[in-house]
Amino acid sequence: MQFGNPLLLIDIVRAALIEDLGRAGDITSAACIPAQRTATAQLVARRAGRLAGLAAAEAAFRLTDERIRFTAHRHDGDALAAGEAIATVAGPARAVLAAERVALNFLGRLSGIATLTAAYAAEVAHTRTRICDTRKTTPGLRALEKHAVACGGGLNHRFGLDDAILIKDNHIAVAGGVRPALRAAKAAAGHLVKIEIEVDTLDQLAEVIAEGADVVMLDNMAPGMLAEAVAMVGGRMRTEASGGVDLTSVRAIAETGVDAISVGALTHSAPVLDIGLDIAVDAAG
Repeated sequence: MQFGNPLLLIDIVRAALIEDLGRAGDITSAACIPAQRTATAQLVARRAGRLAGLAAAEAAFRLTDERIRFTAHRHDGDALAAGEAIATVAGPARAVLAAERVALNFLGRLSGIATLTAAYAAEVAHTRTRICDTRKTTPGLRALEKHAVACGGGLNHRFGLDDAILIKDNHIAVAGGVRPALRAAKAAAGHLVKIEIEVDTLDQLAEVIAEGADVVMLDNMAPGMLAEAVAMVGGRMRTEASGGVDLTSVRAIAETGVDAISVGALTHSAPVLDIGLDIAVDAAG
């Protein structure tokens, strides 16, 4: 699975390298390693998981020194076994070491998100429900983190506030209720813009059904109430469960028949997948 926008990827990775290299570059490698020395290294999964972020890792090495050769052995979205080689990197040793941490930060963070997403997707695989992400992402890394969710088998919710109209509880409170909020949204929305609204009671849901929307978000409802809500909707709009979802509860939520479950933890709480770089000095280096 390829990351969609290579120009955006380069901008994100370049910013990370600028942050890490600082004003003077990698002064440790410059002090300790002869400029002409070359090295070959392997990126290796220390633990089993799902791969994401390979293009970001490659960009980190190539932006540091265009002479570095990056050979991928796996693809984003692949399942990884512990000890498995992901890619081989070869070139000037100073540059390989200078880019190492940025490359591993992207790989570990994004693969961790993909791995957690895959765990959630496995829990609901026996249902028609799909796992979705949220906007609870690391500032500046949203596009990469949502790519990682897709690599783990999840779906992407909104990328930003301009993707769709999502009326949440605070919007409802300020607008004066469910019906006024929906009517105002419909009057303002373009013909290609979908409208979703959040509810936390069945009374609010009844108002949404009467008024109409594309998607209804069923917030913090217990499985019993969710099942009742799905029955009330009766297929007239898509249903999304949200709030308080974890790996211990997601199966029961999916079995209520909701179309989607949005999980903030995919991006805000995913543990990093342990990926390392094993390096060797080339004989000619």
